[in-house]
Amino acid sequence: MKLDNTISAVVTGGASGLGAATARMLASHGVKVALFDLNAERGEALAAEIGGVFCKVNVASSEDVDAGFAKARAAHGQERILVNCAGVGGGAAKTASIDKQTGKPKEYSLDNFERIINVNLIGTFRCITKSAAGMLTLPPLPDGDRGAIVNTASVAAEDGQIGQVAYSASKAGIVGMNLVVARDLSGDGIRCNTILPGIFDTPLLQGAPDNVKAALAASVPFPKRLGQAEEYAHLAHTMITCGYFNGEDVRLDGAIRMAPR
Repeated sequence: MKLDNTISAVVTGGASGLGAATARMLASHGVKVALFDLNAERGEALAAEIGGVFCKVNVASSEDVDAGFAKARAAHGQERILVNCAGVGGGAAKTASIDKQTGKPKEYSLDNFERIINVNLIGTFRCITKSAAGMLTLPPLPDGDRGAIVNTASVAAEDGQIGQVAYSASKAGIVGMNLVVARDLSGDGIRCNTILPGIFDTPLLQGAPDNVKAALAASVPFPKRLGQAEEYAHLAHTMITCGYFNGEDVRLDGAIRMAPR
């Protein structure tokens, strides 16, 4: 797929971090970009910067996602590109543990588990199926592509740490559905790939103390630093533009393998 001003894209979680870097990358090639995010201040500012459109969307809500796609398509037409970056973390908690204050067994909060699954996993699939249904209405491009989808999982999908059960499950679910989605849509010329980022310098991490970030950077085999959002965007660009890139889940992590804690 060649990126130019005839192509439209939707980037979820597009107001900051990995999503913002990807939105800027796409816009730099002339692509018309719609940003789905809950942060209206950042989203509107970035949309103005790149000549795109901001849609206030909670990906855990079908109504929000439907309204977001309607607004994006009214502004730019049917998207050929979907990049799913929207996601949430969660406070570290074990599957079950002994409460230090009471000494009694304590279960993991199912409310928190469901919240993370609803946003990260179901939210990703919600956007995939609604976007893909729209892509089916488009004629194929000269290279046969109708559309390209890029999802965001995490290295936690493969080596989640203690206390990451909900987050790891949500990201592993994205990896698990990646090949199936690619196969489901292959007959119609829509490709699907997934990136598994390692430790990246994104807003989720920027509030951490400098010594914590330095220790995390030192744990990466090479290069010994945090990943940059632009590096995620670079890989997303390759997945979108390389027509033979399909059904793959790729770690982008400096060769790190996460320890149990």
